[in-house]
This record gives sequence, structure tokens and C-alpha cells, in this order.
Amino acid sequence: MKKIMQVDLHLWFVVGFLWLLTSCNQEKQVGPIANNSNLPDNSEKAFNKKLLPQEFKDYWYGGEAEISSYKLEQARYGEIREGHAVLIYVTEDFLADTQVKADKQNPNNIPVLKLNSTKNFNTGVYPYSTMQSVFYPVSNNQHALKVSSSIQEWCGHVYVQLNNREPFEVTSHSYFEGEADEAFSIKKSILENELWAQLRINPKSLPTGNLEIIPSFENLRFSHIPLKAYKAITSLTSNTYSISYPELNRILLINFNPNFPYDILSWEETFNSGYGENAKMLTTKATKLKTIKSSYWNKKFNKDEILRDTLQLN
Repeated sequence: MKKIMQVDLHLWFVVGFLWLLTSCNQEKQVGPIANNSNLPDNSEKAFNKKLLPQEFKDYWYGGEAEISSYKLEQARYGEIREGHAVLIYVTEDFLADTQVKADKQNPNNIPVLKLNSTKNFNTGVYPYSTMQSVFYPVSNNQHALKVSSSIQEWCGHVYVQLNNREPFEVTSHSYFEGEADEAFSIKKSILENELWAQLRINPKSLPTGNLEIIPSFENLRFSHIPLKAYKAITSLTSNTYSISYPELNRILLINFNPNFPYDILSWEETFNSGYGENAKMLTTKATKLKTIKSSYWNKKFNKDEILRDTLQLN
């Protein structure tokens, strides 16, 4: 009898192990960020840029930034506003400790793909200007090292910054009473902001399935909701990445070139764009106008304004 019980226990152990193994194989598909979300912040220091594909190095390490302009139809306060959006991608070296751009060559510098995304549009008589910055490791093996967002309009301005430490550290400033000056920590999760840079390195690495994602800082401020991770459903086709937030009633679609350098062709963002009687579901749309490569930081003279005509921004 004792022997039979031992055999039964052994069988239950084997069955339980196989069930666990099968369950693990059926989990959601995720990219390298989600698989390595607990990497130490200095894990990037050992990365060698020589490991990057040659086409990546040829395109991103030629001493120029990639600048893409977009026709913008921005949903705000229950109406669609016309304007422009610009995505500026450039590679830089980043200091892990102070989390700023490195001024000098150093073996401890972290190579990143930086994205500055801007929007400009008017709401009635007054203008809106937004900017979000992302510093994402080109090794594509951990979260963005830093994300910041600022919004300026005639009522005031707001600023949010997240630093990738252990855990994420957030500082926030706003002219709204309930959002004034805050400093807090949150557990590490996928950042919607970082996915725009991850896509440009390798769209196939984008996380898919049922996930938890911290929405874009711009949308969090527009919607006045807490900065934290929300449940999201993501999917990837050959040229479109989608994120749906059921709890927030928001959907983002990013359409991109399936071939390197995986440039972003357009995007759509559907969400509740107003408050009270002006609340309604509308869709923000951005469609590419022009892409150029330029060392724009050297193009700061009056004669260089012609590049704004090239980008169709005037």
C-alpha cells in the first residue's frame, strides 16, 4: 500500500510538472524588454556597438538625425485640430548614473536611440505645444533609461520625467491643483513611449499579447489619469502595431515600413477627447509628409529655415 502511494505521488509530480511546462509555453508572446525587465540598470555597459547589424550602423551612425514631419489631426476638447507632428530620431551616448546625454567618449557610456516627438496645434485662440523624449538602449534588452514629457499652452505648462532606476522614479509638475508637484516610485512595466524607439530597432521584438503598459505621458496628461501601468492588448502584423487599453477605452495603431529602417508612416489614436458635455470618442491621425537626414543642431541660422519648407512645416 505504501509503495502504491509513493507511485501515485510520483505520477502526480510528473503530471504537475508537465502541466506547468505546457502552461509556460502557452504564455503571451513578449519582446526582449518584457523578458528582461529586471535587468540591472548597468547591464547595458557591456554592450558593444560592433554587435549591431551593419545596415543599422550605416544608417544611424552617420553623424545625422532622421527627421520626419507629419500632417496632424489632433483630437482635443471634443474637436479635431489641425497641426504638425515631428519625430526626431538620433543615436547618442548616455550616462547611466546621472541619466543625461554624455559629452565625452567613455567605455561606460550607454548607446541609445533617442526620440524627440513634438506636436503643435491650436485650440481656438490659443496654441498647444507638446514634446516627449525617450532614451532607449540600442541593445534592445531593457526599458528606456529615461522618458520625459512637457506640454505648454496658455493656461500653463506641465512636465513629467521618469528615470529608470530600481524601481522607476517619477517626478511631475503641473499647474493643476490635483497634479501639482509629485515625486513617487512605481514598479517597472513596459512604457508605451519606449515602443516607438524599439520598433525602429526591430519591430519583431515588440511585445504582444495581454500585457500591462504605462500609456504615453502625453495621453496621461491630456486625460488626467494616474501614471501607472494599465491592462493592454497588443498585436503585430507585418506593418502595423496596435495597443488597446480596455479600461481606458483607448486604441493606438502605428503603421510602419516593414523594411529597414522601419520608418513610421502614420498613426491613429482613438480615445475620449473631451470632458462633460464635450466628451466624445475621436481619432487623432498623423500622416507622414517628408523625411530627411540632417545634423539639424548645425542648422540654426536664418539661411537654414529653408529646411522647414522641405519638411512642409511652414
